[in-house]
Amino acid sequence: MMQPLFTALARSLPATVPFVGPEAIERRTGVTFKARLGANESVFGPSPRVIAAMAEAAAQSWAYGDPEVHELRAAIAAFHGLDPSNIMVGEGIDGLLGLLVRLTVEPGDTVVTSKGAYPTFAFHVAGHGGLLDTVPYRDDREDIDALIERARDVRPKLLYFANPDNPTGSWHEASEVERLIEATPPETILVLDEAYSDFAPASALPSVTLLRPNLLRFRTFSKAYGMAGVRVGYAIGEPDAIVQFDKVRNHFGLSRMAQAGALAALADQSYLQETVARVTRGRERLAAIAAAAGLRPLPSATNFVAIGCGGDGAYARGLLDAVIRRGVFIRMPGVAPLDRLIRVTVGRDADLDLFETVLTDALTEVGPPRG
Repeated sequence: MMQPLFTALARSLPATVPFVGPEAIERRTGVTFKARLGANESVFGPSPRVIAAMAEAAAQSWAYGDPEVHELRAAIAAFHGLDPSNIMVGEGIDGLLGLLVRLTVEPGDTVVTSKGAYPTFAFHVAGHGGLLDTVPYRDDREDIDALIERARDVRPKLLYFANPDNPTGSWHEASEVERLIEATPPETILVLDEAYSDFAPASALPSVTLLRPNLLRFRTFSKAYGMAGVRVGYAIGEPDAIVQFDKVRNHFGLSRMAQAGALAALADQSYLQETVARVTRGRERLAAIAAAAGLRPLPSATNFVAIGCGGDGAYARGLLDAVIRRGVFIRMPGVAPLDRLIRVTVGRDADLDLFETVLTDALTEVGPPRG
């Protein structure tokens, strides 16, 4: 009898991706988006220094990038006051999360996260046969107490926690995150996703020099640095944990352009601060637009605002579809009860002007907020 070409696990999984991109929506609907406010990208773009560095590196793209990513690892380590052995660079946080799951999760192993949290992490867990165990959000924030209790009960391989959070934009103070770090069972790796850390208040972030054998922190150049399309992220941890990534990673995964761009971005902190200030102003504008429309904006420490629509997910879905049909790309969480929210990324002034107009028209179509 001929053996199946793919594993039973692979054949059992749906052929899907965690996110439907705006390009796919445009192809499906025939709508051309006038504003792209759904993927938490920085429409303000990278520093001009980044563009110049990548353009120069492009001419050398006949050559592989440094497989050890030596210069960038050293620069990130120096920026944080750490040793290069504490840093692993990869193809965005998503790529590093996939490697971590590969390194730690075997079929049947339990992983704990929040119900409705970042779906790419759950995607990787399913792809390696892990069992996802979830706790609900509380008051639209990840519930640290519930996560601690569940981790103590089931002793998972991984415990995922994002601070600030996607999709709600909420955050916890550093003292609470440190309590979670200390309470995580020693046989469990705490996956601390800090993709939005550059937008967060300083009081929300434990010292980056806080290291534990079972703690891995993840940061990225995709958000505040404006390099989502380049795919550069990094993990911070103790050397014994960091070195494990070298056993399975794609050693030529980061192009010469990506490495040069990230180096230039890290060196231009003034541009980063300008971007963060623009995002802060944009969040305030988005919150005002939502409130004026009778919706409930949630406090945010990210580059997006989650907006409560009242009622249930059906109403929020109808509102989202009405906004999309009018040429503005936004998203919403896919898991109840968070699916009563829509999520809008900060844009340029013209983007937000358009969203305000479109939102008013969409609410006229679907009716006023419920509840």
